[in-house]
Amino acid sequence: MRHAFRLALAAAAFACSLAATAQQQQPFRIGAVLPLSGAFGVFGQNMKRGVEFAIQERGGKVLGRPIEVVWEDSETKPQVAVQKTSRLIASGVDVLFGAASSGETIAMMPLAAQAKVPHLVTMSADDRITGTNKTRYTFRTSNNLAMENVMVAEQVKALGLKKVYGVAADVGTTREGWNDIRALLTKEGVQIAGEDFPPLGSKDYSVIIDKVLKSGADTVVVVAAGNDAIGFVKQSHEVGLGKKVKIMGPVLLDDTLARAVGPGAEGVMSAQRYHASLQNPSNQKFVEAYRKKYGEPPDWVAGEAYDGLSWFLSVVEQTRSNDREKWVDAFAQSSWPSSIEGGKAMRVCDHQAAQGGIWGEGTKPGSDYPVRVVRQVPSSTVFTACK
Repeated sequence: MRHAFRLALAAAAFACSLAATAQQQQPFRIGAVLPLSGAFGVFGQNMKRGVEFAIQERGGKVLGRPIEVVWEDSETKPQVAVQKTSRLIASGVDVLFGAASSGETIAMMPLAAQAKVPHLVTMSADDRITGTNKTRYTFRTSNNLAMENVMVAEQVKALGLKKVYGVAADVGTTREGWNDIRALLTKEGVQIAGEDFPPLGSKDYSVIIDKVLKSGADTVVVVAAGNDAIGFVKQSHEVGLGKKVKIMGPVLLDDTLARAVGPGAEGVMSAQRYHASLQNPSNQKFVEAYRKKYGEPPDWVAGEAYDGLSWFLSVVEQTRSNDREKWVDAFAQSSWPSSIEGGKAMRVCDHQAAQGGIWGEGTKPGSDYPVRVVRQVPSSTVFTACK
């Protein structure tokens, strides 16, 4: 009887060992939904670079399992992102990564939550992602819009500016952004000289620029991005607005936009996300390797993708478990001192990474970077405590 019992125990142990071995041999599958074509195609391609670097750095494995990425092109369309996300979930991915635009990401979130698949966001900044639409399974390791709005108000205060004119593209997100900034400025006693809401995609800002000049404002806060930001800054430079008024915004300028603007970018200020010039050992190592492979420094999109996935995979490894629920629980309470941005900590209350803010200013053409980091704002300044 005892012999039979021992045989049964041995058989059970052997079966468990086989199961564990089989699990280790199965790939750890990342389902990446990115705009690999279309309007945001360049973002998707650079996010892809960041993901590949994060995987390469850890030898291509996590929990002893080879990492496999399934790339899906969202085409920068929420409905396509939903279709591709559904396909990835049905195929049995271990984690979802993406998307780029906030509309795509918000569309993906309910699917990830329903399937109980961890969902990592490293670009989309809409506050709803970790606010009203937050879920147990979605985590954002990059900036949200709210912290960038706070940085604008902080910079106005730091420079002792007193009278601000607001310009925001006439769509919900940018209008809301200006409303938040205006409230922060008013609270600090800053006078609002006026405001304008040009249509998205406007080509001519001359009337608005003239109104800014005549308003007596010492600052114009521009809540716009992409081609709208380029157009406003270029036309402002043509009439010398920047010599009389400080030009700034929450997402007005990064290295890519500054190159497109040219000489007019000099002196323009904006919140940044990741920046390749940050001085810390993790970032210097990453930038050196990235330059060696691609012949250029990483942009903020590649940096954020690399940093976020590196953090998540590190936490997964530390759990020593293939249980997704344990990954989610551990990531919600984790910190990332090795961040290329200098350190981050996940907020349990909303799954938004608390991190310091980066403030940049456009440089002269020919500088090492089109935008230089002029200020780093502590996390405690740009985030309120979890309730």
